[in-house]
Amino acid sequence: MATENMARHYEQAQATRKGSTLALYALTLGAFAIGMTEFIIMGLLSEVATSLNVSIPMAGFLITGYALGVAIGAPIITIATHRMPRKALLLFLMILFIAGNALAALAPNYMVLMLARILAALTHGSFFGVGSVIAAELVPKEKRAGAIAIMFTGLTLANILGVPIGTFLGQAYGWRSTFWAITIIGIIALIGIVMLVPKVANATSSLRQELGVLKRPAVHIALLMTVFGFGGVFTAFTYISPILVDITGFSPSSVSYILVLFGVGITIGNIYGGKLADRKLFPSLLGILVVLALVLAVFSFTDQNKLLTLITVFLLGIAAFGTVPGLQLHMLNTAKEAPTLASTLNIAAFNLGNALGAYIGGVVIDLNFAGGLSAVPWVASLVTVIGILFTIWGAQHQNVTVKKG
Repeated sequence: MATENMARHYEQAQATRKGSTLALYALTLGAFAIGMTEFIIMGLLSEVATSLNVSIPMAGFLITGYALGVAIGAPIITIATHRMPRKALLLFLMILFIAGNALAALAPNYMVLMLARILAALTHGSFFGVGSVIAAELVPKEKRAGAIAIMFTGLTLANILGVPIGTFLGQAYGWRSTFWAITIIGIIALIGIVMLVPKVANATSSLRQELGVLKRPAVHIALLMTVFGFGGVFTAFTYISPILVDITGFSPSSVSYILVLFGVGITIGNIYGGKLADRKLFPSLLGILVVLALVLAVFSFTDQNKLLTLITVFLLGIAAFGTVPGLQLHMLNTAKEAPTLASTLNIAAFNLGNALGAYIGGVVIDLNFAGGLSAVPWVASLVTVIGILFTIWGAQHQNVTVKKG
């Protein structure tokens, strides 16, 4: 009898473990689709501009619109749905995401495409915030960080696989085909969440407690660190396709392969950036931001040579996402009493930086400032330098707070 009970207990544990793993994969697929939507326009910038009869900078503003949708929508949806059942919220977000991408695929003009991008963007911040909570609930306490990391792997894979494949698909069959593909992936993820993700408890912290952290100057500094520290990346990377084709001389079909190289770089940067941040947060964060500023500045010269451009794009990926764990960890440390809202706000800040960067790069090109497109990388470097200054301020503010404490 004892042996039978042990066998039954083992089978139940195995079934629970398998169910949790499948649920995590459903969340990962959702993260993959959302990440692909966020970054795909960069690989199809020329195709969208030509199809809708707009300029490259105007097409670039589709990235700005998405990023602003995340920045504005993330905190609003988080606050408005504070007491909504977490799984129900996740399903609502995926349905909204699917609708946004289907509308993008059908968009008859630029304005409708912009509205579709913003609609899809409203789901971004809340999905990753709520998804992180659910992922942590699916596994034992000692494995929560690993579960969250598995979900965020979807975002990394979106850069390594999704964007290059989507770019190839869009160049071969038209950019609308890429948005139809994302819509289908979103539907599969929705079905997976319905069938595999269990119900989890609602948030227990009060809305007053969550909003209280917004009064802290340290939180404001942390958000500015993220906006400008990461904003330099998108000042340049938004226009990576025309830079590679018009300046470096790569063929349009080569862009998708080069984006794979960038994706490998961000994976490496994300992993080692996290390890460095765990050891010494501010020194590592400052160091990585300095490297990022230097790589962007050097890109103004290396973009004349194909081999040097490939090396620079790879290093840019490492430095760009090497900042992400440190910036996110600093925000969580700064607002420990409201981790959900703090995490969501920082995701919004990343996307506000994306929007700002895409806008600045577009203005540089439109005004033909200092050479237009060729000036974008070093202007991006200056944006990152502003982030470095805010990071130094944040470190000093933290030291003063610790001494007072």
